[in-house]
Amino acid sequence: MANMIDKDGYRPNVGIVLCNARNEVFWGKRIRQHSWQFPQGGIQQGESPEQAMYRELMEEVGLEPRHVHILGRTRNWLRYDVPRNWLRHDSRGQYRGQKQIWFLLRLMGRDCDVSLRASPQPEFDAWRWNEYWMATDLVVDFKRDVYRAALSELSRFLECGTSSHRADVDELV
Repeated sequence: MANMIDKDGYRPNVGIVLCNARNEVFWGKRIRQHSWQFPQGGIQQGESPEQAMYRELMEEVGLEPRHVHILGRTRNWLRYDVPRNWLRHDSRGQYRGQKQIWFLLRLMGRDCDVSLRASPQPEFDAWRWNEYWMATDLVVDFKRDVYRAALSELSRFLECGTSSHRADVDELV
């Protein structure tokens, strides 16, 4: 499906912070790169952010909704601009960057449920668990502020997020 770009030049996207029982976060290594990040991906036409999150979770990490539950999400869009030298020549017109809704998920399954080969075009070729705040130091510079903002906003759900009940996402908007 075609990617949507809003009037300000931002593509709607979801970011996924997946944590384990020790509140460590999933960190994926971009295929054939030495670049680590959280799973993320574009929202397709007609998809809600939650639907996009579950689709991206399956495509990038191989996890189904039964393997996780939602602890929370960011209230508003978080935006970052992509540096011009990172843009493809065909997207340098209206496209500026991404606006993201971030979800905090708790892994209810096991580490062996993770499958980086669930999609014919894998995003990651390795993964690991990291300390919650470590990610902000490792992510590419232009995404760093969004990662910090997302982790800051979502951290409140970790303090009370150990229950087995799914957060009511609609109330979090």
